[in-house]
Amino acid sequence: MKSYLTLFLSVILFTSCISDDEVTCTPQTDEDIIEYIESNDLVTTKTASGLYYSVNNEGTGETPTENSIVDLKYKTYFLDGTNTSETESITLNLSTLIPGLSEGIQLFKEGGSGTLIIPSELAFGESGNATGSIPCGTVLVFEIEVLAVYDNYEEQNEAAILQYIEDNNLTATKTESGLYYVVNNEGTGTQPTSSSNVTVAYKGTFLNGTIFDESSVSGVAFNLNGVIEGWTEGIPYFKEGGEGILLVPYTLGYGENGYNTIPGYTPLAFDIKLISVNN
Repeated sequence: MKSYLTLFLSVILFTSCISDDEVTCTPQTDEDIIEYIESNDLVTTKTASGLYYSVNNEGTGETPTENSIVDLKYKTYFLDGTNTSETESITLNLSTLIPGLSEGIQLFKEGGSGTLIIPSELAFGESGNATGSIPCGTVLVFEIEVLAVYDNYEEQNEAAILQYIEDNNLTATKTESGLYYVVNNEGTGTQPTSSSNVTVAYKGTFLNGTIFDESSVSGVAFNLNGVIEGWTEGIPYFKEGGEGILLVPYTLGYGENGYNTIPGYTPLAFDIKLISVNN
């Protein structure tokens, strides 16, 4: 999965990105947008807010609202054609985005695709963004495809985990809490409780396969009542010597705020081996 997450967030997230410092610049105008449309032979519609959009495919699924969670594929450009960022899939909360992007995504149904041309007043205005990667007064062009629409992050996490299970041909069990676990080897030794001290070798990945943490083969010792809920619940499904996978929704992982390099609302996969139960 190709994803330039940090750059993308600096481009589109609205909260805490716009500087209060006064900036002098000459914003790009509606005439500049019209020139872009004509030179690229686009057929567009202008909304009451000033957003321009072009529909390649309206889509046939659910229509997002201003509070929806969406999986989005996109490319972003300036009017001069400079490609500033792109991703094959990213999960976004429409309520956190710049106004033009939030409005524009709602013009498509699930499966829909097209182009959004966002004037600066619906993007980062005359301040630009805080990192300086979006200059003041800049019009942004987004080529988007709405891959999926969800009512909330719980629904999105569930769909992502089920897709991971299917893509990797896994046989998984779902618990009442929403945890999924895969037993490759149940083990034959002592079975821990939720308060045991254990030694576990593990590899933690995002569902796209990117590793965010990994122990040595000898593992790490810790108390199960002092780790994320997905581990407190999941490790006791194995005995000493057991191996498998824990698929942890954000509600049993690092929650809404995330931790270090793990963003909030992120489902996680852990390959684990229970080496020993220490007490």
